[in-house]
Amino acid sequence: MTLIRLPDGVLPPPRREALPAPAPLRAMLGPGIILLGLSLGSGEFILWPRLTAEYGFAVFWACWVGVTIQFFLNMEIERYTLATGESAVTGFVRLWRGFGPVFLVCATVPWIWPGWATGGATLLTWEIGGPVTPFAVAGLILSGLVLSLGPVVYRTIETVQIVLVVVIFALALALAALVVRGESLAALAAGALRFGQIPDGIDMPLLLGALAFAGAGGTANLAQSNYIKDKGYGMGRWIGRITSPFTGRDEAGSEVGAVFEGTPEELDHFRVWWRRANIEHLFSFWFLCVLSLCLFCLLTHALLGEGAEVAEGLRFIDDQGAVLEERFGALARHAFIWAGIAVLFSTELGLLDAVSRVVVDLIATGLLRGNSRFSLSQLYIMTLWTFIAFGVGVLALGLDQPLQLLVLSASLNAVVMFLYSGLLLWLGWRCFEPPLRPGPVRVAALCTSFLFFGYFSAITIADRFF
Repeated sequence: MTLIRLPDGVLPPPRREALPAPAPLRAMLGPGIILLGLSLGSGEFILWPRLTAEYGFAVFWACWVGVTIQFFLNMEIERYTLATGESAVTGFVRLWRGFGPVFLVCATVPWIWPGWATGGATLLTWEIGGPVTPFAVAGLILSGLVLSLGPVVYRTIETVQIVLVVVIFALALALAALVVRGESLAALAAGALRFGQIPDGIDMPLLLGALAFAGAGGTANLAQSNYIKDKGYGMGRWIGRITSPFTGRDEAGSEVGAVFEGTPEELDHFRVWWRRANIEHLFSFWFLCVLSLCLFCLLTHALLGEGAEVAEGLRFIDDQGAVLEERFGALARHAFIWAGIAVLFSTELGLLDAVSRVVVDLIATGLLRGNSRFSLSQLYIMTLWTFIAFGVGVLALGLDQPLQLLVLSASLNAVVMFLYSGLLLWLGWRCFEPPLRPGPVRVAALCTSFLFFGYFSAITIADRFF
């Protein structure tokens, strides 16, 4: 019984391999943590707390709805890779050759603005003084070195992100225990259930960006394919990992994936893989994203209240630190600011890796398909350092306002999410027979995502230009 039928008019047909036996759940932990790490520094630490400072929890309903939608999007991305070993963007190219250049633009333009490195550098100057730009450049270069020198890139990013996530949550929980009181918890609970409310006068690009970054956001979610492939989920076991050309052993990669025949035993294996992948992502991504959003927004509400005049840019974070220092001493302020630095560094590191992976897949299946001159690892390193060089160039031009850069990136990524919400639904129904296709709940979630991000993108464009 053939359960998987990949279009082969654009790319060669996949090879046939057996579906590996499912890994234990504990061995599958990791990909969701990486995606969480690159989620923390935008929506969770900056955009949603800023909205909370200005409007309280009036739009917090959209926050957890956004994370929930991203959970379902990410799992459909995982479904395709579990079954084929290919990334979702490779699947899009199979549907139509033109999606290659479309997603190449979608994977580069929204992410070339180094808002996270700039934000982390800004916070660092509050602690030790000095100009922002050199620290931002140093952060970009340090991220590049971390990703370039680990023998297996996935293991490097997984280890670093787990350490950073543990540190960030420990500091955030400790600070929340000090300052959060019942009235803030009650306001959050009320806002979480106030569906559809949008306060008058709200900055729509900021809201759209916050919706996209309630989680990883945009094309960064598509890198989930690469993480589970490198982790060895399902048919990803047969695809080579990205290694460092400097310190690792090159592994043979393939521009196309591998599919299984669909025997009853393999179908049972797939169901177990799917169930365990859902459990891993539900905890590592959905639960921890919601928890981090609650923690940082509660901290802002408890420290700054709501409806007060909010300082420009990232200064509202410094204002929170000042309140902590006034109440609990300088140590509390330093802990909060350094937690912010860790958050923003983890996000910059994760985004450079995630976006480079997506771009490499698109180059390998498009511009350089069939070209054996460059391995996937070499393409990854070249793409990574091209992004870093562009970021340095942006900073050299004086574009160093982190909040503006983050809102620009987030708004563009929301439009991208509108696009691939529909494509994931098309991909699942075009390539898989019923035992592997998304069920009614998953289809409803993808349709909701398509309408949700389409609606907010449309009203943001109308608000800005008409």
